[in-house]
Amino acid sequence: MSFPTPSPAEWKALAEAALDGKSLESLIHLDADNLIVRPLYAGATGVETVFAPRPERPDGQRWDLRTLVEGDAAGTVNGAVLDDLAGGATSVVLAGGVLADSDPLRAALQDVALDRTGIGLDAGLDGPDAANALAVAAKGWPAARLMFHMDPISAFAEAGAAPRSIGEHLTLAANTAARHAGAYPEATFFLASGRVVHEAGGSNAQELAFAAANAVALIRAALDAGLTAEAAVKGVVLSVAVDQAHFDGIAKLRALRLMWRTLSRACGHETPARIEARSSRRMLAARDPWPNLPRLTAAAFAGAVGGADAILLDGFTRAAGLPDAFARRQAVETQRTLLQAGQAADPASGSWYLDHRTRELAEAAWAEFQIIEAEGGLVEALHGDLIQSRVTRARALLERAVRLGAQSVIGATDLVDPSPLPFVVQPPPERVPAEGGDACAPLTPIRLAAPSESRRAAR
Repeated sequence: MSFPTPSPAEWKALAEAALDGKSLESLIHLDADNLIVRPLYAGATGVETVFAPRPERPDGQRWDLRTLVEGDAAGTVNGAVLDDLAGGATSVVLAGGVLADSDPLRAALQDVALDRTGIGLDAGLDGPDAANALAVAAKGWPAARLMFHMDPISAFAEAGAAPRSIGEHLTLAANTAARHAGAYPEATFFLASGRVVHEAGGSNAQELAFAAANAVALIRAALDAGLTAEAAVKGVVLSVAVDQAHFDGIAKLRALRLMWRTLSRACGHETPARIEARSSRRMLAARDPWPNLPRLTAAAFAGAVGGADAILLDGFTRAAGLPDAFARRQAVETQRTLLQAGQAADPASGSWYLDHRTRELAEAAWAEFQIIEAEGGLVEALHGDLIQSRVTRARALLERAVRLGAQSVIGATDLVDPSPLPFVVQPPPERVPAEGGDACAPLTPIRLAAPSESRRAAR
């Protein structure tokens, strides 16, 4: 059975009839990156097809189903890791006091097959020390799938302080990578993340540009430490946030893959991007976390369709404290369900809207990246408060949209449940950033629901 294909003129007549006197132009708006979002995209509007597939995996699985386990007690962390792996997770990122030394880390990884399970770190400016601990803990597993995930610039940007100069932190991370590259050929060393910009209220293009500039800074440091261009480029994992705006998340991931093609070629070794998508924390509600579940599902959908190589979802209670086993299980099960959704290499390819959005976002982000490089690179731009000032303007637009109701956080700013269901969390540990070596204006994380929750608590 065939269906007629309406022309743009026919669509325009129907749209105008449905607008009750408003102009068709009223459907056009600008986003935070000053990109035009139109009501209609079609072949007649000259959209160029984009194909940005994720690489094939040897195990046939579409992406790495990643979980985050945070804690200080090795036994507790080990139990959580084994539970998540039994539930379907294929890799784990560890955070907390368990990373302080190789003995607790080894205990936390007891009974984990390190040649089949990816083990990553989230240690902030202590990344090199945690990487050394992991390298010792993994001794005897030369094929271990280690992800050292050293990302000193993001940690510095969020805290606004560091115990050494950020240049020294970069050098230390690069030297640590060079030290372990021979022993662990399957390892990745750096996480070039842009999420600190997203969590501070920045725009999509700003986040992508930060990730690209972060990757360049890490690769330069790795080359200075003696790594080859191939080892330096292959040692980088890219990371961005995905939230409930799933179309933008899909376009953002595909745009990052396009940017990396150019970037890796310029760095001396063109290779497919490895992208980790993590769920946004700025979108989460704390007072009533249950509506976070559909938001996290939308974020996971964006990661799946956008072509992320790994997806990490927070527990739905993360804004209120450390997730319990139930919350972590929900995060894993959400991804397991989406894994059944299809096997297309790039499901978004051929969508006029998503192809147009992907290309425009990639171009806007590349222009922002070139600005950062012209400012002397990411570190100099942070020292000069240049990135922070641009993010502040984007955050103001975002917060205004929430305040005026143009964007809502269900359960916090809209459709608020006066008696939310109970939930269980553990208090997050206190982390005091080390100071004395370097400083910049911090990219402080925000949570869009926080003002509404504070007003409700004060009543």
